[in-house]
Formats: sequence, structure tokens, C-alpha cells
Amino acid sequence: MNLSLFDDLPATPQPPELLEPGAIVLRGFALAQAADLLAAVQGITAQAPFRHLITPGGLRMSVAMTNCGKLGWVSDRKGYRYDAIDPESGQPWPPMPALFSRLALEAAQAAGFDGFAPDACLINRYAPGTRLSLHQDRDEGNYAHPIVSVSLGVPAVFLWGGAQRADKARRIGLVHGDVVVWGGPARLRFHGVLPLREAHHALTGAHRINLTFRKAS
Repeated sequence: MNLSLFDDLPATPQPPELLEPGAIVLRGFALAQAADLLAAVQGITAQAPFRHLITPGGLRMSVAMTNCGKLGWVSDRKGYRYDAIDPESGQPWPPMPALFSRLALEAAQAAGFDGFAPDACLINRYAPGTRLSLHQDRDEGNYAHPIVSVSLGVPAVFLWGGAQRADKARRIGLVHGDVVVWGGPARLRFHGVLPLREAHHALTGAHRINLTFRKAS
């Protein structure tokens, strides 16, 4: 991993970085709320613990995840989809904290997308060595709404690709408190995360926590 990606990324709010029309990195946007966001994650995972989902092809995902909100993203041998019920507990997913929905709304507004009201928040937990391969967020069905992605804890290298999987992907260093928003002409861009490096963060230990807000209904 190219550690120089993080050399010039101070842990303070910075001017936004435009990736392309419709896609922007809001440096340090979530810093002020980070501790409260992580405390809320602990409350959510007490009700809906992190788990490793199985892909339709039968592979175990390396990144552990859970959900909150009216809908949760799930995967199994039957496919990828959103469901109002946690398949492990048979209960509705934990409600989305007001802090979450407010942050998502404000980040979307800062990126030029007004009125964003997410009904799903995917919570991913990255351990050292885990990664997220290049993919598109297509399961929502309605692409009129942006994606808001919040990075907490250990730094990561975010891959920002093109309209096709084979397009060359840019490597974007993300640190604690950074938020990436993409929508409009960039809504279906391929994206992913390189294997997480060994590191330590005071609030998350060796892990990176990622909150991804979507409008799925």
C-alpha cells in the first residue's frame, strides 16, 4: 500500500475534493460527531451483531457488516437485496439514529444533493487485510438519490473507478472523519477498498468502521 496517500491528510476539516461531477470527498466532515457515531454503532450492534454474509456464489465476505434503518442490505445464496427484517434475529433492523440521518442529510447537501432521506445504513467493519472489491451500488433500484459514505477509525485506500469494472481506478486515501458522496452522473461508478493495513486508532483499535447511507425504497 502506498502510505504516502495519507501523508498530507490532516485529521481536521479541509476543503472538499471533487473526484468528478457528482462525486466529492468532504475531508473531516464527520470529525465532530465521530465519537457519538461510534457509540451509536455499539448500540446498534448490540441488537444486530456484525456478521459475515455469504455471496450468491457461496463465498464468505471478508468484511463484517450489519444494518440500521427501515431496510437492511443482505446477501445469501438467493441473491443481493434489501429486507426490513434481520434474517438472523427475525426482527426489524434497529432504527436509524437521528444523528446518522442528520449527518447524511448535511453531507449530501454539502455535495449538492438536497433533501436526502436515507432509509438504510450499511455498517461495515474492516479488520486488517480485509477489502471490498470493485462494485456498483445497484440494488436500490432508484438511482436518483446519492450514496453517502462515512469513514471512521483506521485509514483506508478508497478505489474510485469508472463506468466499467475494467476502467482504471484512482486511489483515494481516507482517514477518520472523511465522508465521500456520489450521485447524479457518478451514481453508478465502480468503487471499492484496498486491503486494510495494520494500524491502530484510539476509538476503533485495529478496525475501520464505514457507514454507508442509501435510499433503498
